Amino acid sequence: MKETGAITGVSVAHSRATVDEIEAAGGDGVRATVSDLLARDGVEEAFALQTCNRSEAYVVTDRTVDGSVALESFAPEVRGGAVHRLDHEESLEHLMRVASGLDSLVLGEDQIIGQLREAYEESKSAGGIGPVLKDGVTKALHVGERARNETSINEGVVSLGSAAVRLAATEIDLTDGSAVVVGAGEMGTLAARTLDDTPVSEIVVANRTVPNAAFVAEEVDTPAEAVPLADLPAVLPDADLVIAATGSPDPVVRPENVTGADRLVCIDIAQPRDVDPALADREGLSLYDIDALEDVTRRTRESREAEAREVEAIIDEELDRILEAYKRKRADDAISAMYAGADRVKAREVDRAVSKLEAQGELTDAQRETVEDLADALVGQLLAAPTRSLRDAAGEDDWETIRTALRLFDPEFDTLPSRPGGEGSASEFDARPDSIAEELDD
Repeated sequence: MKETGAITGVSVAHSRATVDEIEAAGGDGVRATVSDLLARDGVEEAFALQTCNRSEAYVVTDRTVDGSVALESFAPEVRGGAVHRLDHEESLEHLMRVASGLDSLVLGEDQIIGQLREAYEESKSAGGIGPVLKDGVTKALHVGERARNETSINEGVVSLGSAAVRLAATEIDLTDGSAVVVGAGEMGTLAARTLDDTPVSEIVVANRTVPNAAFVAEEVDTPAEAVPLADLPAVLPDADLVIAATGSPDPVVRPENVTGADRLVCIDIAQPRDVDPALADREGLSLYDIDALEDVTRRTRESREAEAREVEAIIDEELDRILEAYKRKRADDAISAMYAGADRVKAREVDRAVSKLEAQGELTDAQRETVEDLADALVGQLLAAPTRSLRDAAGEDDWETIRTALRLFDPEFDTLPSRPGGEGSASEFDARPDSIAEELDD
């Protein structure tokens, strides 16, 4: 299979963007984003990643300009300063940083590994994963595993859920308090587990699917209850804290749900938002989103600088490996295509020459072998210099030369009209005024 493409990426993440901007870039989900990108000119592969603090997309194209154009539609309403655009090498490095937790709001957090795997499977189901992105994403996942197995980057690390609890503890006294966790997914489960280590006296888990909420409630030692989302108006007014972390596309905590609440801290760690922003204006209610967790997570980040440097070294090592492999493979692809194309032309011209010579008299096996040896020698000598040039191009990261060579020596080129002057002549071998056989006639 010919692999000409390079990766182009775009990231809208917490380090540059607000929650609203991340949400705006998220679109309609991973599969819809991948399907949309695959429909764009020149896009061969596509991958999307959407979490509570990042929305990213990557495409593989034959020409880098096609990749940039295809991704212009990813975050059209997001200010330029919030959008980070990535070339091939930057995309690979960035994916490794994401998988290792270095680019997370909570440094070293483990949840991103599962989120990256899920995004990969969704992108694959949408037809977006080909050989280039398969290599890139699986390498990133490998780096993420190495980072956690070989360093202590995630030791004692706080998740967004636990960071939310820490933030709440600075706002209210959780002793004998009542906490509501909205959502029974990964983040909601982590929030419930963290609350279990606080002095709250009751945890309510609200979820669209009650059995899932019951499963989370059973995991904690604190008295816990599972309720449907429809019961939020009944449980929220008596709560002291609510942590919202569902995957709903629309807010699930709305103004009418908190009627009668005197003092309530709402922490929204979902993306898109779970809590209606209008609640921020409600007296007695404090609303925090992912942006507000930055100070909590900053302290964790500062304490892990040494571990982060170890992870950086792993990334540098693995990035060099994948880039070297990429360069070798692309050069080999181009060289193989070049020789395959030349061999097809050689075989055709040798057949013509032998046929013409046999028409003039019977050829001996030795004479036939001489013609074939001549053709082999010509091909070898003519392609020796281009072969060296392509290997040099790979060593110098000259992707454009390699991709151009692959286009010039398309494996299908010999199916095009082969005689001089015909539209789409196959190659310079066929563009000569006479064939090898005709020259031998002379």
